[in-house]
Amino acid sequence: MVEQEQIQKRTFTNWINAQLAKRKPPCVVRDLFRDCRDGSLLLDLLEVMSGQRMSRERGRGVFQHRSNIESALSFLRKKSIKLVNINIPDIIDGKPSIILGLIWTIILHFHIEELASGLSFSSRQSSMESLASLDTCSTSSSRSGSARSSPMPRRGSPLHQRFRVSAKKALMLWVREQLHKAGCTLSVKDFKTSWRSGVVFLAVLCGLRPDLVDLSKAENRSNKQNLEEAFRIAEQELRIPRLLEPEDVDVRDPDEKSIMTYVAQFLQYSQEIPASEEDMQTSANQKAREVTCWLAQAYQELIEGWDSTEGESYAERYHVFQTFVVSFNEQRRPVMPLLTAMRRTPQLSEEQRALRAAWDALAEKLREYKTELDLSLPSPLDSVGRWLLRAEGALTDEDKDTQDHARAAEDAREKLELLKTSMEEMGHHLKTYNSFMNVDEYHAILVPTDKMDEIKRRFTSVRVTAKYHGIKLEYQEQRHTALDLLGQLNSRLSSWNRPYCSQEGVRVLLQDWHEAVDKQGLVSLLKAALLKLKIVAAKYTSKSALAADSEKITKQMKDLQGKSARCLEAVPVAKGTMSRVMSAWDSYCDCLSSLQAWLAQESQSYSHRAEVAPECMSKWSSRQAHLNEVGNFLTEVTSPQTSRTLADEMRKVNMHWADFVKRTTFAGASQPSTSPHSPQAVQALCREASQLLKEPVEALSGPLRTYRKRLQFMMKKIKDVDSDALAQFPDCSAETLQKLRHTLPEVVKTLCGAEQVCEELQQSVSSLDGRLAELQHCETEARDLYELLKQAWKYGQNQDPRARMFISRALQLEGQVVTEEQDLQVMVMTAQKNSPLQYLIATAMQDRVRAAVAHSQEAVGMLSSIGARRDRSPTEDQPPSKIFIQSHREEVPQTQTGIKFHTVTQAQVMMTETQSLPETHDMHEPQPKEEPLPQELPQPLGQLEPLFLPRQCLNLSPTLRIQSSLTLRPLSSLYHNPNLM
Repeated sequence: MVEQEQIQKRTFTNWINAQLAKRKPPCVVRDLFRDCRDGSLLLDLLEVMSGQRMSRERGRGVFQHRSNIESALSFLRKKSIKLVNINIPDIIDGKPSIILGLIWTIILHFHIEELASGLSFSSRQSSMESLASLDTCSTSSSRSGSARSSPMPRRGSPLHQRFRVSAKKALMLWVREQLHKAGCTLSVKDFKTSWRSGVVFLAVLCGLRPDLVDLSKAENRSNKQNLEEAFRIAEQELRIPRLLEPEDVDVRDPDEKSIMTYVAQFLQYSQEIPASEEDMQTSANQKAREVTCWLAQAYQELIEGWDSTEGESYAERYHVFQTFVVSFNEQRRPVMPLLTAMRRTPQLSEEQRALRAAWDALAEKLREYKTELDLSLPSPLDSVGRWLLRAEGALTDEDKDTQDHARAAEDAREKLELLKTSMEEMGHHLKTYNSFMNVDEYHAILVPTDKMDEIKRRFTSVRVTAKYHGIKLEYQEQRHTALDLLGQLNSRLSSWNRPYCSQEGVRVLLQDWHEAVDKQGLVSLLKAALLKLKIVAAKYTSKSALAADSEKITKQMKDLQGKSARCLEAVPVAKGTMSRVMSAWDSYCDCLSSLQAWLAQESQSYSHRAEVAPECMSKWSSRQAHLNEVGNFLTEVTSPQTSRTLADEMRKVNMHWADFVKRTTFAGASQPSTSPHSPQAVQALCREASQLLKEPVEALSGPLRTYRKRLQFMMKKIKDVDSDALAQFPDCSAETLQKLRHTLPEVVKTLCGAEQVCEELQQSVSSLDGRLAELQHCETEARDLYELLKQAWKYGQNQDPRARMFISRALQLEGQVVTEEQDLQVMVMTAQKNSPLQYLIATAMQDRVRAAVAHSQEAVGMLSSIGARRDRSPTEDQPPSKIFIQSHREEVPQTQTGIKFHTVTQAQVMMTETQSLPETHDMHEPQPKEEPLPQELPQPLGQLEPLFLPRQCLNLSPTLRIQSSLTLRPLSSLYHNPNLM
């Protein structure tokens, strides 16, 4: 016995050192019995074998030693490893038999069984038959009694067809296969005397590496020589640690455990030999098919066993279920490596998907029956079962990595409330349990003792776990709340910091900033959430029972605080940037429209006026320089398309400016200067006014702004005319002077009315621009959300409520945009009818609206494709939005006005003679007769094609109508008034 202990001690020590060499930093066992006494060695070994970090007590006192050993033993018990006669005092005392038994248990379960489990499904049928014969031989004596007394399932059940293969038997089967490969006819019946000669070791080596071993030479060598040769080849060629020495094996009764430990090293080597990709895939798929078949059979057996107890007593039903569970848990070890490997596989094969489905179905059925056993306990224990399910549900640790932090915070909050309620009820249910009489009127047991013990353990587990789980839930709630707020701010920042697309787009983003920061208070809420989270985290990490999570919590807090600090710094910076861009854009638009209007006015009247004053040129030169300064700034912060548009605008206006400067500088001296107050100059002004009102005007913010400036410049010039100065010119008769004094105020009035109409149109266009910017902003956010949710949808996560919110918002904005665009068309047509502005064109705006709505509908369709459904039916209290449909190039009768509109080009507008300011003739020329209103006016709105929009649009803005009450006469009527002549 002493000799066997020494052999096991040497073998186990060598094996442990081989495992601990993988540890960082590695460590070495000098004296196995002494080194195990403080528990640190056991924890180091379990860390290496399980891959899990083990908590331990630092120090050299007995208390620390006991705590470390208890941690190791508890870990083994959680792995369902039975520890017979192994207790802490014996380990601290270094008792050889206890320590050797404990180490053997670890070797058997974490090494030999792990290796052997991979053989259970890949063996050939002939191997299974030989294994069955081996099983028959080794268990014949144990089955001499009645089979009826066994509670286990029948031998033909799927749980025993494949999985009743112990690690020892599976290892033996593998050895026989290696001997068969090597052509060795020796019979191996055990892990003791069969190995004494050393030939079996050599045969196994020959099966693995035929090039290294010549079995024919073994006959002429002694046992120790064969053993030495086998151990040398294994160590030098296969890198298998030398756990044994020849004298350990060449004895009368070799130690079985030592030999099994060493042979398992050969099995490990065989599994680490790289196989071809095709063989690996075939082997994996074959294993998956076999396991799937076994799981399907087990599933069917579980259902049949459960159904067979319908109407039976609770004890009978529990016994059948528990028998299945115990057997299943013992035999499921080979399934776990396959499932673990599948988690790391990006693309599952058909066989692997079938395996996952079979496993999930069986696991779900087991949970269902376990829950039913809790709910069907005899009264009043059934209330205890329901309470346990609720309490354990609140104690489940499901803080998964999720992007929906708002939902995660809400879940943690609900669990915390449920946990508090459950703990308040615990005393009542514990009293019910303790007072339950577990016998019926015939003194038969109602609930099996195992179930009663399970309920008691669950009470204890709930009480112990709840003490600290509430802190975990509070931390999870506060952390996910802070992450949700941080996510909202980062999402806004991403939008605020994007290259800007338009002036109205920047205005919308600034409004969004004030909405998020000032109204919603996201910054203040995030700061408050971080402060509260810091307090909860400090409470969390201060609990010694939660020390294992301390490193993770510290890392999470550091990461969150760093990200939050960067975010909070970026928020005011984003506002400052947008404010500067907004200011620059306002300045740019003002300078651009003013310079364009002034250049157009000056270029048109250059031939009949005095040269431009130096101070005036200096003023406009300064504006032109400022325009380029702010324009260059905007091209750097805007999107590529907007930047190109701005650069093109600046190029055109700079060319116009350069041409104007060139003409005024070099041609100014050669052209005769005309007095600005001569009758000819005043008549030219009137003609300019007439021509200005004939020009087509696009109903867009920029063109309207420039056109208004031109109208204002023209009014100022006419107002600056001194009628008294005209009398000094000899060619100005009294009659002509009288006509001019009467006409000029009327011209100013008409121009003023036109300017007022432009102002109202500009307000409407500006409102529509803002709405378009909101729609484009919503569309951009919807596309970002789609990219975010696409991954979540792939993994089967629930539909994010934000998708429905964005769809509803987009539909609302689509309806508002279409309605406001229709109202703008009405305003344009009304202005053409009742004002001197006859050539207003709205095609560009209509194209913008059509494109924006199409892009929005595309984004809505993308969100709808991942689960959200667009609701197009109008609610009872909300009327459907307008639908603007007009056929292609068809005349549309306007019943209210009696006028028909049709599409014309801008060139046609320029050529069409309509009611407008005619060119002003010389006062002495005969005036043409006033023409009646045409029966048909051109429609300067472009081709109107149908816009298919959802009818349901919420909170539509009220229809905008033209506010002008002026009914302005065309200037031609002023000139044709005989009273003025």
